Amino acid sequence: MTDQVVDPNGVRLPQDAHPDGRFLGRTRELKELRADIERAGLDTLSGRKAPRARVLLIAGRPGSGRSALAEELVRQVAGDYPDGVLRTRLGEPDGTPVPVGRAARDLLDALGEPAPAGAPEDELAEALRTALAERRAVLLLDDAADAEQVDALLPDNPDCLAVAVSSGPLTGIADVRPCTLGGLDTKSGVELLSRFTGSVRITVDPRAAERLAEQCQGQPAALVLAGGWLAARPKAAVADLAKQLHTDPGTAPVTARLLRLVHDALPQTAARTLRLLALAPAGLADPHTAAALTGCSVEAAHTTLDEFAAHGLLHSVGSSLPQYRVPGCLHHELRRLAEDHERPAELQLARARMLERTVRLLQSCRAITETDSPESREKLAALPRPLRFPTPRAAADWLRLRRPALLAAARLAVADGELDTLARRLMSQLVRALVAHFGTRAAASDLHDIHHLVLDVAERRNLPRERAAALLNLGDLDARTGRTTEALARYRAALDAGREANDPYATGRAMESVGGAHLDLGDYDRAADWYGRALAERLARDERPEAARLYGRIGAAHTYAGRYGEAMRNWRAAVAGHRRDGDVAAQARALSELGRVQEYAGRLEESLRTCREAVEWARRAEDTRLQAALHLRLADSYERLGDPASAALHRSTAERMLAEEAPEGDSEAEHGANACEIRSASAED
Repeated sequence: MTDQVVDPNGVRLPQDAHPDGRFLGRTRELKELRADIERAGLDTLSGRKAPRARVLLIAGRPGSGRSALAEELVRQVAGDYPDGVLRTRLGEPDGTPVPVGRAARDLLDALGEPAPAGAPEDELAEALRTALAERRAVLLLDDAADAEQVDALLPDNPDCLAVAVSSGPLTGIADVRPCTLGGLDTKSGVELLSRFTGSVRITVDPRAAERLAEQCQGQPAALVLAGGWLAARPKAAVADLAKQLHTDPGTAPVTARLLRLVHDALPQTAARTLRLLALAPAGLADPHTAAALTGCSVEAAHTTLDEFAAHGLLHSVGSSLPQYRVPGCLHHELRRLAEDHERPAELQLARARMLERTVRLLQSCRAITETDSPESREKLAALPRPLRFPTPRAAADWLRLRRPALLAAARLAVADGELDTLARRLMSQLVRALVAHFGTRAAASDLHDIHHLVLDVAERRNLPRERAAALLNLGDLDARTGRTTEALARYRAALDAGREANDPYATGRAMESVGGAHLDLGDYDRAADWYGRALAERLARDERPEAARLYGRIGAAHTYAGRYGEAMRNWRAAVAGHRRDGDVAAQARALSELGRVQEYAGRLEESLRTCREAVEWARRAEDTRLQAALHLRLADSYERLGDPASAALHRSTAERMLAEEAPEGDSEAEHGANACEIRSASAED
């Protein structure tokens, strides 16, 4: 796989084109930018400390080398910022601005800081500023659309540096002097061409090389395309290309004219692959994406992508797996080429093939984690070999690398509006794969975005069952991040959707979730009422295990409200239900909670009997932690009854159990902490 040093927006080339890949030109701009870091700002001149990070702006049109200059600047100054470089793109390949919330979340992820799922934009931006308050880091904000995007992400810390890349000035951010890029000087442009052609063809006709560099207007992207065209034709003279550009000047920018020249000279299959890469989500393509778009084999697609990268049409994303980025300066023209050469139905078919391939890869990615299941093993064996992952680790690496493209694919599929069936399948498999490899908590932010997309499709297609499921999932994510009021609103909407769909599961689940939200909000009466409604639904469908669990939830609500009589009645019903179902562990936990309520109610003797019974059932369930918690509670009870000997016996039993349960090497302090925590471990889940 070809390694690209910097994308064709810039001045560096593929390493295969030249071994050193060193940066060309821009000496004056780099010097000015570095001096600007140390320049006294308006605050310093007025005697005040700068309240925010210094912002450097590199302005230039796509293809001017602006991103490459930013990367070179960051490379040179990175040593002064020990907390590293954080990068994010603020523009989609088609020019659509990236929401500030998404950019802030990506930067928080890079810092290893938690980003609450579904948090509003201003909360995420504030979390980013807090995370950077004590750090000394560089933010590289590429493809910024406007000042508002950049301003929202700036740290309130003068020890940080922000390098923004944009097409024009960012008016609205104080004390920013843009470094505006023109073309490279002729000498640097010729050297850039020579890295592709070799020195001989340049030496043979230096005037033609200079003329070609001038025709390219010194634009690095155009020079890279010209060099790639010449590299693919070893027998062509530099003057041949200069002549073609001169005889057909056209009105389009030189980069677009050169791209069309390169495209038209490619073999038919390669040309089609190139223009269809405009459909790659987030401008990121891998061999599977290219193969699905064009209908060729994965191996052939990989070879073609490598050739494109070697000739400046793509750049490789440095990773253990092959992935390539379509340069932003080429994206618009590639889309025009696709629209000129492909019928709308063919473009839609290419999108559908790409989504179908992505769905199957996600199925394989998830199934590799379920090798204990004969059904999953059978499904894996039925997949073509190119779609299989050798190990769960390989699948997780692929999922992590392709995550931005996968999320972009879901967004694009939903926005398309004509591929909703494929979009729903894609989102379902993406959720399952993320949960299987990273867990619900780690993937919460991505899951929140995906469930929102599911909700969009469900509302557009009037699918109440899917609307209910999406609302329940969003409510759960809101509840986990402490936005209980928002969660309650979603649960109520899910209840309405479940009733509309006549879906008893969704209806019962929503009722229970409404009760849980009221419990979290401290409204114990409403919590008990809604749990009671959910219980009636479960009893009507003879769902005894769920009914027993709900008796426990009602008991917990009454306990919080101080209605111990009602609480004990419901906990006894929970114990009886779990006993009938043979769920020994749940019965032990319910007995434990019954004993706790009896203790609160002042019925200490009853509480002791219940706790001893719970210990026996916990022993049968082989739940050592619950046994230890119960022994500690018994010790406390005996101390209150004035029986220190019995209290000491139960406490020593608990400590022995904890010592046997704890990993080897745990300290006494850790055992003590575990003992404190375990007192509440018996609460009904």
